[in-house]
Amino acid sequence: MGYDSVGQLTQAIVPLDEAAMEAAWVHLDRLTKPPGSLGKLEGLAVKLAGITGEAKPAFPKRSVIVMAADHGVCEEGVSAFPAEVTPQMVLNFLAGGAAVNVLARQASADVVCVDIGVNAELSHPGLVQRKLRYGTGNMAKGPAMSREEAEAAIRVGAEVVDGAVSQGVRLFVTGEMGIGNTTASAAIMSSLMGIAPQQSVGRGTGVNDERLRHKIAVVERALEANRPDADDPLDVLAKVGGLEIAGLTGIILGAAARRCPVVIDGFISTVAALLAVRLKPEAAGYLIASHVSHEQGHRALLQELGLNPMLELDMRLGEGTGGVLALHLVDAACRIVAEMATFESAGVADGGNGESGGHGGETAR
Repeated sequence: MGYDSVGQLTQAIVPLDEAAMEAAWVHLDRLTKPPGSLGKLEGLAVKLAGITGEAKPAFPKRSVIVMAADHGVCEEGVSAFPAEVTPQMVLNFLAGGAAVNVLARQASADVVCVDIGVNAELSHPGLVQRKLRYGTGNMAKGPAMSREEAEAAIRVGAEVVDGAVSQGVRLFVTGEMGIGNTTASAAIMSSLMGIAPQQSVGRGTGVNDERLRHKIAVVERALEANRPDADDPLDVLAKVGGLEIAGLTGIILGAAARRCPVVIDGFISTVAALLAVRLKPEAAGYLIASHVSHEQGHRALLQELGLNPMLELDMRLGEGTGGVLALHLVDAACRIVAEMATFESAGVADGGNGESGGHGGETAR
């Protein structure tokens, strides 16, 4: 499809299909179970109906889009791992050896790896090469990137979605790789939500207490140096963000524009989701929160977005791992709607669905 601007992309996003959601609720309440007794699965089924406009959606083709980029702020020593790990892990994804590859195979999902800003020359037939620059600038000293670069990275994400949709993909999972990206994500979260870095900065790759204090100070310096405008998500993204975070924002907006659900992974992906929703509030309806991670700030981000996570597994890896695990629940919700008998078809006496006073399941958000 191609988008000339982020504004053109956001204009393509429409609210969820209320009629399809109501039809899904009516069908769920006719199935051989007490109303609402499948809890979050019922809310998920209704949400998927609203996203797709189909009362009984199915997603045989799904992709994890792993956006990869480097961060200049790594110069400040904010990670337990060196920046060289980013290109090394990209090659691991492409070889099928990372955790996300293993879990994606189990969930019958493809893993697509996009180089949007890795600070190395990478060549592999499976790599989607969309490098905009060799990593961001050091946000502790100045802007991470220009506003034009941030917009271009969002458009890359949306274009990757369009390419996948043309191949039959109808469900997306956000994944990322970039040493230093929890630092950038924390800075974005602090700016957009108006909270102190002490509340947004977590341990990332597992830094010790001393390195955590240093990481908080680096985020404070970045916010002081750049003064991002919290009312302008693109300004925040450009000044203290990352190319892969911008790419994920584009994945989310692009999926919403094509009426495809997007399963959000962990802290970094959820920061990208917050950016997407600040750019276009209707995008929130297309988000499925897979899990709540151990990274400080993730739960508060989900609450800010009004999202209820499906899983809590004490994970903090990223890559899309939590998102892929939630695909099994997406499949379960779809199969319940498609395969479960109704009271009428099974010849089972209706237990009085009308007595519940409405739908018993979780809301679709």
